[in-house]
Amino acid sequence: MSATELTVEGVTLTAGARHLVRDVSLHAGAGEVIGLVGPNGSGKSSLLRAVYRVLRPDTGQVRVDGADAWSLPVRTLARTLAAVVQESAAGFDLSVREIVAMGRTPHKGLFAGDTADDARLIASALAAVDATELADRPFDRLSGGERQRVLIARALAQQPALLVLDEPTNHLDIRHQLEVLGVLREIPATVLVALHDLNLAAYYCDRLYVLCDGEVIASGPPAEVLTAELLHEVYGVTGEVVIHPRTGAPHVTFLPS
Repeated sequence: MSATELTVEGVTLTAGARHLVRDVSLHAGAGEVIGLVGPNGSGKSSLLRAVYRVLRPDTGQVRVDGADAWSLPVRTLARTLAAVVQESAAGFDLSVREIVAMGRTPHKGLFAGDTADDARLIASALAAVDATELADRPFDRLSGGERQRVLIARALAQQPALLVLDEPTNHLDIRHQLEVLGVLREIPATVLVALHDLNLAAYYCDRLYVLCDGEVIASGPPAEVLTAELLHEVYGVTGEVVIHPRTGAPHVTFLPS
Protein backbone atom coordinates (compact mmCIF):
# COMPACT_ATOMS: atom_id res chain seq x y z
CA MET A 1 0.00 0.00 0.00
CA SER A 2 1.31 3.45 -0.86
CA ALA A 3 1.47 6.37 1.57
CA THR A 4 -1.70 8.32 2.23
CA GLU A 5 -2.54 11.94 2.97
CA LEU A 6 -3.65 13.06 6.44
CA THR A 7 -5.57 16.25 7.13
CA VAL A 8 -6.68 17.47 10.54
CA GLU A 9 -9.10 20.38 10.31
CA GLY A 10 -10.03 22.52 13.31
CA VAL A 11 -10.05 19.67 15.82
CA THR A 12 -11.10 20.50 19.38
CA LEU A 13 -11.09 17.92 22.18
CA THR A 14 -12.43 18.52 25.67
CA ALA A 15 -12.52 16.67 28.98
CA GLY A 16 -15.30 18.22 30.99
CA ALA A 17 -14.69 21.96 31.03
CA ARG A 18 -11.01 21.56 30.08
CA HIS A 19 -9.73 21.85 26.53
CA LEU A 20 -7.22 19.13 25.65
CA VAL A 21 -6.81 20.41 22.10
CA ARG A 22 -8.25 23.63 20.71
CA ASP A 23 -8.92 24.24 16.99
CA VAL A 24 -5.86 22.31 15.78
CA SER A 25 -5.22 21.85 12.07
CA LEU A 26 -2.33 20.06 10.40
CA HIS A 27 -1.52 18.39 7.13
CA ALA A 28 0.77 15.49 6.27
CA GLY A 29 1.41 14.89 2.60
CA ALA A 30 1.84 11.38 1.30
CA GLY A 31 5.20 10.02 2.43
CA GLU A 32 6.05 12.88 4.81
CA VAL A 33 7.34 12.43 8.35
CA ILE A 34 5.54 15.00 10.50
CA GLY A 35 6.65 15.65 14.06
CA LEU A 36 4.55 16.85 17.00
CA VAL A 37 6.63 18.55 19.67
CA GLY A 38 5.81 20.46 22.82
CA PRO A 39 6.01 20.14 26.60
CA ASN A 40 4.13 17.59 28.69
CA GLY A 41 0.42 18.32 28.73
CA SER A 42 0.52 20.30 25.50
CA GLY A 43 -2.00 18.04 23.76
CA LYS A 44 0.23 15.84 21.59
CA SER A 45 -1.12 12.50 22.80
CA SER A 46 -4.72 13.73 22.77
CA LEU A 47 -4.39 14.87 19.17
CA LEU A 48 -2.91 11.52 18.15
CA ARG A 49 -5.82 9.72 19.84
CA ALA A 50 -8.21 11.70 17.65
CA VAL A 51 -6.26 10.58 14.57
CA TYR A 52 -6.19 6.87 15.46
CA ARG A 53 -9.81 7.08 16.55
CA VAL A 54 -9.85 6.77 20.31
CA LEU A 55 -10.98 10.31 21.18
CA ARG A 56 -13.78 11.65 18.99
CA PRO A 57 -13.34 15.36 18.25
CA ASP A 58 -15.93 17.73 19.74
CA THR A 59 -15.52 19.80 16.60
CA GLY A 60 -13.43 19.47 13.47
CA GLN A 61 -12.52 16.52 11.30
CA VAL A 62 -9.75 14.01 10.69
CA ARG A 63 -9.50 12.99 7.03
CA VAL A 64 -7.42 10.18 5.54
CA ASP A 65 -7.04 10.61 1.79
CA GLY A 66 -10.07 12.87 1.91
CA ALA A 67 -12.33 10.43 3.78
CA ASP A 68 -13.59 11.15 7.30
CA ALA A 69 -11.56 8.75 9.46
CA TRP A 70 -14.42 8.50 11.96
CA SER A 71 -16.83 7.37 9.24
CA LEU A 72 -14.64 4.60 7.84
CA PRO A 73 -15.39 0.98 8.76
CA VAL A 74 -13.03 -0.23 11.48
CA ARG A 75 -11.49 -2.90 9.24
CA THR A 76 -10.93 -0.42 6.43
CA LEU A 77 -9.14 2.00 8.77
CA ALA A 78 -7.06 -0.84 10.25
CA ARG A 79 -5.80 -1.69 6.77
CA THR A 80 -4.68 1.90 6.34
CA LEU A 81 -3.57 3.16 9.76
CA ALA A 82 -1.34 1.63 12.42
CA ALA A 83 -0.63 3.19 15.81
CA VAL A 84 2.10 2.75 18.41
CA VAL A 85 0.83 4.22 21.67
CA GLN A 86 2.36 4.84 25.09
CA GLU A 87 -0.09 2.89 27.24
CA SER A 88 0.18 -0.59 25.69
CA ALA A 89 -0.46 -3.47 28.06
CA ALA A 90 2.55 -5.58 29.01
CA GLY A 91 0.74 -8.72 30.19
CA PHE A 92 0.28 -10.57 26.90
CA ASP A 93 0.77 -14.31 27.37
CA LEU A 94 2.16 -14.53 23.85
CA SER A 95 5.51 -14.81 22.17
CA VAL A 96 7.09 -11.86 20.42
CA ARG A 97 6.45 -13.47 17.04
CA GLU A 98 2.76 -13.86 17.90
CA ILE A 99 2.53 -10.20 18.94
CA VAL A 100 4.08 -9.02 15.68
CA ALA A 101 1.82 -11.39 13.73
CA MET A 102 -1.17 -9.42 15.08
CA GLY A 103 -0.18 -6.71 12.64
CA ARG A 104 -1.29 -8.97 9.78
CA THR A 105 -4.83 -9.43 11.20
CA PRO A 106 -6.55 -6.59 9.25
CA HIS A 107 -5.39 -8.14 5.98
CA LYS A 108 -6.67 -11.67 6.68
CA GLY A 109 -9.94 -13.55 6.79
CA LEU A 110 -11.51 -14.42 10.14
CA PHE A 111 -10.00 -17.90 10.46
CA ALA A 112 -7.10 -17.54 8.05
CA GLY A 113 -3.73 -18.78 9.17
CA ASP A 114 -0.37 -17.18 8.49
CA THR A 115 0.92 -17.52 4.95
CA ALA A 116 4.49 -17.60 3.72
CA ASP A 117 4.11 -13.92 2.84
CA ASP A 118 2.94 -13.16 6.38
CA ALA A 119 5.97 -14.98 7.78
CA ARG A 120 8.25 -12.96 5.51
CA LEU A 121 6.69 -9.65 6.58
CA ILE A 122 6.87 -10.59 10.26
CA ALA A 123 10.54 -11.55 9.96
CA SER A 124 11.29 -8.34 8.05
CA ALA A 125 9.54 -6.20 10.70
CA LEU A 126 11.48 -7.87 13.51
CA ALA A 127 14.76 -7.37 11.67
CA ALA A 128 13.96 -3.70 11.02
CA VAL A 129 13.89 -2.99 14.77
CA ASP A 130 16.76 -5.35 15.67
CA ALA A 131 14.43 -7.79 17.42
CA THR A 132 14.95 -11.01 15.45
CA GLU A 133 16.60 -12.69 18.43
CA LEU A 134 13.54 -11.92 20.57
CA ALA A 135 11.06 -13.76 18.34
CA ASP A 136 10.50 -16.79 20.58
CA ARG A 137 10.65 -14.99 23.92
CA PRO A 138 7.51 -14.25 25.99
CA PHE A 139 6.43 -10.67 25.35
CA ASP A 140 5.59 -10.00 29.00
CA ARG A 141 9.14 -10.85 30.10
CA LEU A 142 10.83 -8.26 27.94
CA SER A 143 12.31 -4.99 29.13
CA GLY A 144 10.48 -1.76 28.40
CA GLY A 145 12.75 -0.96 25.47
CA GLU A 146 12.43 -4.45 24.01
CA ARG A 147 8.63 -4.30 24.25
CA GLN A 148 8.65 -0.93 22.52
CA ARG A 149 10.65 -2.30 19.60
CA VAL A 150 8.29 -5.27 19.28
CA LEU A 151 5.22 -3.01 19.20
CA ILE A 152 6.85 -0.93 16.48
CA ALA A 153 7.55 -4.16 14.57
CA ARG A 154 3.86 -5.10 14.89
CA ALA A 155 2.91 -1.77 13.33
CA LEU A 156 5.43 -2.28 10.51
CA ALA A 157 4.06 -5.76 9.81
CA GLN A 158 0.64 -4.15 9.35
CA GLN A 159 2.05 -2.35 6.28
CA PRO A 160 0.12 0.83 6.98
CA ALA A 161 -0.23 3.75 4.61
CA LEU A 162 -0.38 5.99 7.69
CA LEU A 163 1.66 5.30 10.83
CA VAL A 164 0.96 7.22 14.05
CA LEU A 165 3.44 6.96 16.93
CA ASP A 166 3.33 8.48 20.40
CA GLU A 167 6.87 8.87 21.78
CA PRO A 168 8.23 5.75 20.04
CA THR A 169 11.76 6.36 21.31
CA ASN A 170 10.74 6.14 24.97
CA HIS A 171 12.72 3.40 26.77
CA LEU A 172 15.07 2.95 23.80
CA ASP A 173 18.83 3.34 24.03
CA ILE A 174 20.51 5.77 21.65
CA ARG A 175 21.37 3.15 19.04
CA HIS A 176 17.81 1.88 18.81
CA GLN A 177 16.37 5.40 18.81
CA LEU A 178 18.40 6.14 15.69
CA GLU A 179 17.57 2.82 14.07
CA VAL A 180 13.82 3.11 14.66
CA LEU A 181 13.60 6.68 13.42
CA GLY A 182 15.73 5.73 10.43
CA VAL A 183 13.21 3.00 9.58
CA LEU A 184 10.38 5.55 9.74
CA ARG A 185 12.20 7.60 7.11
CA GLU A 186 12.46 4.60 4.80
CA ILE A 187 9.04 2.93 4.91
CA PRO A 188 6.48 3.78 2.18
CA ALA A 189 4.06 5.41 4.61
CA THR A 190 3.05 8.79 5.91
CA VAL A 191 4.25 9.18 9.51
CA LEU A 192 2.86 11.34 12.31
CA VAL A 193 5.07 11.08 15.39
CA ALA A 194 5.17 12.80 18.76
CA LEU A 195 8.70 13.31 20.06
CA HIS A 196 10.25 14.91 23.11
CA ASP A 197 13.79 15.04 21.78
CA LEU A 198 13.98 18.17 19.64
CA ASN A 199 17.24 17.20 17.98
CA LEU A 200 15.83 13.87 16.83
CA ALA A 201 12.71 15.67 15.61
CA ALA A 202 14.82 18.22 13.74
CA TYR A 203 16.87 15.56 11.97
CA TYR A 204 14.21 13.00 11.08
CA CYS A 205 11.06 15.07 10.46
CA ASP A 206 10.17 16.95 7.30
CA ARG A 207 8.00 19.41 9.19
CA LEU A 208 7.15 20.11 12.82
CA TYR A 209 4.00 21.24 14.59
CA VAL A 210 4.63 22.81 18.00
CA LEU A 211 1.82 22.44 20.52
CA CYS A 212 1.46 24.47 23.69
CA ASP A 213 -1.61 24.43 25.95
CA GLY A 214 -3.53 22.50 23.33
CA GLU A 215 -2.90 24.87 20.43
CA VAL A 216 -0.49 24.90 17.49
CA ILE A 217 1.75 27.92 17.96
CA ALA A 218 4.27 27.21 15.20
CA SER A 219 4.63 24.90 12.24
CA GLY A 220 6.97 24.41 9.32
CA PRO A 221 10.39 22.94 8.48
CA PRO A 222 12.55 22.37 11.57
CA ALA A 223 15.03 25.09 10.59
CA GLU A 224 12.23 27.64 10.58
CA VAL A 225 10.40 26.44 13.67
CA LEU A 226 13.20 25.75 16.15
CA THR A 227 14.48 29.07 17.42
CA ALA A 228 15.83 30.33 20.73
CA GLU A 229 12.72 32.48 21.05
CA LEU A 230 10.44 29.47 20.66
CA LEU A 231 12.39 27.45 23.23
CA HIS A 232 11.91 30.25 25.73
CA GLU A 233 8.23 30.78 24.91
CA VAL A 234 7.16 27.14 24.86
CA TYR A 235 9.56 25.37 27.20
CA GLY A 236 10.59 28.25 29.45
CA VAL A 237 14.28 27.52 28.95
CA THR A 238 17.29 29.25 27.47
CA GLY A 239 18.82 27.58 24.47
CA GLU A 240 20.83 28.06 21.31
CA VAL A 241 19.96 26.70 17.88
CA VAL A 242 22.65 26.25 15.23
CA ILE A 243 22.85 24.29 12.00
CA HIS A 244 24.90 21.18 12.62
CA PRO A 245 27.90 21.18 10.27
CA ARG A 246 27.63 17.46 9.44
CA THR A 247 23.87 16.80 9.38
CA GLY A 248 22.69 20.17 8.08
CA ALA A 249 19.80 19.99 10.57
CA PRO A 250 19.10 22.43 13.41
CA HIS A 251 20.82 21.42 16.63
CA VAL A 252 19.49 22.60 19.98
CA THR A 253 21.70 23.14 23.00
CA PHE A 254 20.02 23.95 26.30
CA LEU A 255 21.79 26.35 28.63
CA PRO A 256 21.57 26.53 32.43
CA SER A 257 19.62 29.45 33.81
